[in-house]
Amino acid sequence: MEFSIRCQNCSFSHLCIPFSLSDSEISVLDDIIRRNKPLQPGQCITEYGKPLTSLFAVRSGSFKSYIMSADGEQQITGFHLPGDIIGFDGLSTQSHQSFTQALETSMVCEIPYTMLDDMSSTLPALRRQMTKLMSEEISHEQQVLMLINKRNAQERIIHFLLNLSARFKARGMSGSSFNLTMTRGEIGNYLGLTVETVSRILSKLNKQNLISVDGKLIELLSIDGLKEELSDSAPLSSACR
Repeated sequence: MEFSIRCQNCSFSHLCIPFSLSDSEISVLDDIIRRNKPLQPGQCITEYGKPLTSLFAVRSGSFKSYIMSADGEQQITGFHLPGDIIGFDGLSTQSHQSFTQALETSMVCEIPYTMLDDMSSTLPALRRQMTKLMSEEISHEQQVLMLINKRNAQERIIHFLLNLSARFKARGMSGSSFNLTMTRGEIGNYLGLTVETVSRILSKLNKQNLISVDGKLIELLSIDGLKEELSDSAPLSSACR
């Protein structure tokens, strides 16, 4: 079962692989993309060790990526929103290096990697965009390491919220009011904090009237105020992908 969605009418194409391609090039790319039925919460689209056959562009909903330790402990490595590409970590070994799981009912565009790689050899703009997206992912990983190693707990939470705000705004959504589809525990796991610490800091920011918290709904009441809480720290750009 496929849905009649095309790259040409996708509102997130400016964040995705088709960006900078001509209309004719987008049509060629569009012909190889598979758009299947929605994924349900908890359903995985990548699993560690499985062969890399496709990349996935998030069309709607959200996902988390994580790795597992030998004793079964989960470490979240990223959260994915519409327009994000999933699967780049498997290119070097040709097998997926993490699990990626839907946080809510979500849809993806599945892009067969072999066909995409063949196309990129004849479409320079496509190869440049692929390189750009992979470079951004490497930069993101470096920023997250710095965030966890150099920031205190409150700064990590504030950066996380501000980055989500910027990402939602870039997607034409509200940058000041949004739902957290991930749990407090998942946020803590990602940022190296306990769930109690995450809840305590969100409550503190709520009491300071910097944010409003209503279950999963977060409203940023003062983005400038949140940034002022970081004014004594060196800036971190594009952390918390």
